[in-house]
Amino acid sequence: MAINYENSVDQSDRKVPINLRQSGPTPTELLISTRVRKSPYWHLSHEAGCWRATVYNRVYHPRGYVRPEDGGAMVEYDALVNHVTMWNVAVERQIRVAGPDAEAFVNYVITRDAGRIEPMKGRYVILCNEKGGILNDPVLLRLSEDEFWFSLSDSDIMFWLQGVNTGFGADVEIDEIDVCPLQIQGPKSADLMADLVGEEVRDLPSYGLMEARVAGCDVVVSQTGFTGEKGYEFYLRDATLHAEKLWYAILEAGKAHDLMVIAPAHHRRIAAGILSWGQDLDAETLPFQCNLGYQVPRTKEADYVGKARLEQVRAEIEAGNPPFKLTLVGMAFEGRPVEDYASDFWLISGADGGDPIGYVTSPWYSPELEINIAMGYVPIAMSEIGTAVRVWLPEQYQTEPGKAASGRVVEIPFRPSVNPNAREIAKVQGRDAAF
Repeated sequence: MAINYENSVDQSDRKVPINLRQSGPTPTELLISTRVRKSPYWHLSHEAGCWRATVYNRVYHPRGYVRPEDGGAMVEYDALVNHVTMWNVAVERQIRVAGPDAEAFVNYVITRDAGRIEPMKGRYVILCNEKGGILNDPVLLRLSEDEFWFSLSDSDIMFWLQGVNTGFGADVEIDEIDVCPLQIQGPKSADLMADLVGEEVRDLPSYGLMEARVAGCDVVVSQTGFTGEKGYEFYLRDATLHAEKLWYAILEAGKAHDLMVIAPAHHRRIAAGILSWGQDLDAETLPFQCNLGYQVPRTKEADYVGKARLEQVRAEIEAGNPPFKLTLVGMAFEGRPVEDYASDFWLISGADGGDPIGYVTSPWYSPELEINIAMGYVPIAMSEIGTAVRVWLPEQYQTEPGKAASGRVVEIPFRPSVNPNAREIAKVQGRDAAF
């Protein structure tokens, strides 16, 4: 399909349009240098077979252990949904806000009510700028009355937090700390965790926290993860000193549970409808555009960054005049199985296969549903469940050369989760409707 990029998808409501040029994989060797940080687990990931990586939060991030000729990412998927897996997610940099005014400051920078997060509990939250755009969507851990950790997604928010506080004037310290997470995900994760930290971990609720020691290392354990499977995270204190101790202790205990070291499972998080910052949303995306309307409560009385704009946007939506053109939807589409990361934002057309009107952000093949699934942006008028679409796939996934694959808009999540995420729970409770 020949695309005239000057007349492509209407992104006139954005300052910087998403790059929709279909450049393909454009293989390039990743330069390893001191300009980008290596996490304390980086060498251990390579020891475990990591063969490719990306950069996330200015840290090298493993993105593949099983090579394509050996089955690739779908072998890793099988280990996740049937056994238990460990992921190096040290790229989730930990920003601590601590001090007498910690709750008041955190409440000012997140859209949810920080006062409702009890000590030793966590929550999925968003931070927005004054225009309502989403700057980051971290997991927020509350260690005590006056200490919070932001476990960041892929945007460096520490400098913004420090900048906000120059005006807010809270009595807090805002710093990155030497804490690096590992995720333990899969149906056997509770059994492995019990072997490592004791049976009480089985009673840890979703987003619950506990302190523990593994191989002499101090860790915080959370019942969280980037999948719809049962899962946990280890937050290792003094990680630069103790990374090997924790890593090898988990590997040893994991032998009895068929543990496999894998890359973060984007194929599973897509099925669960979990968003990836920089891919499915960014600083120009409003929460109401990407199924995060439930993160903007009507009942929060305290002011916060972006509140005035977000309340104005909600009123505009309810009046039938949303201030954005495209909205995030789920899609199922034909074509050969998509079994690896997409190198481009694939274009979407209407049922007639004409000019593009939207783009795919996160595609993958679902073995359970036996069809390709994806999240992507389409005009609001085309967001109804069942709406027919056409997806312009790269040549290797086409079943009809030169023709767009037929598809339709479907519900998110694409299938039930063993461990429902915040968005799934909100949907069940009827708190997620944007229109």
